[in-house]
Amino acid sequence: MADIGAIIRKYALKNAHDYGKASEGSVLGKVIPYSKDVKVQDLKKLVSEEVLKVNGMDRTAIEREYGSFKDEFEQKERETLEKTAMPQIRIDGAVKGKVVTRISPAPTGYMHIGHVKQALLSEEASRIYDGKFYRYFDDTDPELCKQEYVDSMMKDHEWLGMRFDKTYYASDHIAEMYKYAEQLIDAKNAYVCTCSRETMKERRFLGIGCEHRKESVEGNRRLFSDMLDGRMAEGGSTVRFKGDMASKNTAMRDPVIMRIVDTPHYRTGKKYRVWPTYDFNTPIVDSLNGITDIIRSKEYELRDEESRAILAALGLRIPRMHLEARLNIRGNITQKREIRKLIDEKRLQGWDDPRLLTVMALRRRGIMPQAIRNFVLRLGMTKTDSTVPMDALLAENKKVIDPTAKHLYFVPDPVKMVVKGAARSKAKLRLHPTKDYGFREYDVGEYFYISKDDASGIEAGAGVRLKDFMDVKATKKGSSIEAVIDPEASGRIVQWVSDGNYLECTVLVPLPIVDDEGRFSPNSLRTVSGYVESYAEKLREREIVQFERFGYCILDDKKRMQFIFISK
Repeated sequence: MADIGAIIRKYALKNAHDYGKASEGSVLGKVIPYSKDVKVQDLKKLVSEEVLKVNGMDRTAIEREYGSFKDEFEQKERETLEKTAMPQIRIDGAVKGKVVTRISPAPTGYMHIGHVKQALLSEEASRIYDGKFYRYFDDTDPELCKQEYVDSMMKDHEWLGMRFDKTYYASDHIAEMYKYAEQLIDAKNAYVCTCSRETMKERRFLGIGCEHRKESVEGNRRLFSDMLDGRMAEGGSTVRFKGDMASKNTAMRDPVIMRIVDTPHYRTGKKYRVWPTYDFNTPIVDSLNGITDIIRSKEYELRDEESRAILAALGLRIPRMHLEARLNIRGNITQKREIRKLIDEKRLQGWDDPRLLTVMALRRRGIMPQAIRNFVLRLGMTKTDSTVPMDALLAENKKVIDPTAKHLYFVPDPVKMVVKGAARSKAKLRLHPTKDYGFREYDVGEYFYISKDDASGIEAGAGVRLKDFMDVKATKKGSSIEAVIDPEASGRIVQWVSDGNYLECTVLVPLPIVDDEGRFSPNSLRTVSGYVESYAEKLREREIVQFERFGYCILDDKKRMQFIFISK
């Protein structure tokens, strides 16, 4: 019984550490494998008793006791991750040392966590199979592609710890694409179409072939030359691949593979005016660069048939294609159009608004690269769509930031407490309950501040513990609280700051951007004002701390002393 009691204690403390409060059901599920000689009813009773004890503990005490076996849990988690990574990221037909994966970001916006999922799965697959990992910028849209997006993505990739064996651009291959387009024209597998966009859309929907399909090779060659030489206006013609207009897959109904765009390109300027589409350019570039395996979202499923058909028509090698479920996080949005609209309407602060799931927003909020990687790899490769709570990512992040986050007191909506007769003395408080990070020290007297929430629960005669410092008894309550030192008093434990030893600060608290019906929540970014210990002046900007009983926060703007709430 003693052994199982120790195990229950250990898991109850871990559960409370991870989620703020231990759950009987969660702890029971963890300890059952260790309790073969214990009756179920006895086990339930032991778990219930231990969970009750742990939930009655102060957070600092939980942290301190959990710290003695924290490394043991983290090692088990690392081992589990290593064991599960291979089966979760499995590529049929792959041979060790002969796998090449890539990511193909389009620099038309900022990277979000959905892009990160595909990128990290691709990188992990290359690592598992001792292969190579490439970065390919799909920059064939001169109207939307910008250098600032390339720079932002490169910064995000570096921050995420991604390493590439090669980086290349679609815009470096345009002349080659012209040759492949001509090859298709010569083989009667492509033609130049001068239909309007509306007409083309309607006929593709109805499965009606275009009359330009019948144009001769010579005629198509001449028309293509006119496109390249500027004798065709933008929007006046396109090159289309001859697919199957009767196909149930609409992507195969003579898709456009080349179009005219006169907007100067961010890298090549006005050198090219005829640009390949993603569905034409990318499969070819993948094949030429030796890509063996492509991991991408299920939304590309219909277009895979088109990619294979184009490569087959050109006699090029066809990579293996793996479709993955999109990563949906409850209460958020990732669509660039929707985000841009909310930013333009001033309802979001920008692309780094801490409510968003862009990489720059996650970084600003204090979500660590390792937490994002662990979160994605635990999901693994799957075709099953699911919507996961933000808490799943925040739980992974907590495991990363908890060991190094200094502990401070934050007093929201402060209320004065006067401890009558308290002599000037020195308060010496640990910066971490289990790590040797030193102390913060303050000269204090009679005047303190505690939170309005704490103050509301204190009546005259009640005992109060000013955390890690002194016990007092409240004697009078009004707009402020009067108290006297009373070492025998016991009661509510409160965070505090003392007069002259605090800074005014604000904490931004991100909440879900949209409700269950997808509507924008106007109150999704709360601001909490209060006092923080003056030690905060010593923090570096972007440093993460734990405001005890409030949560983990990152110092977002030191000049304004503005923090962003990360999680409990």
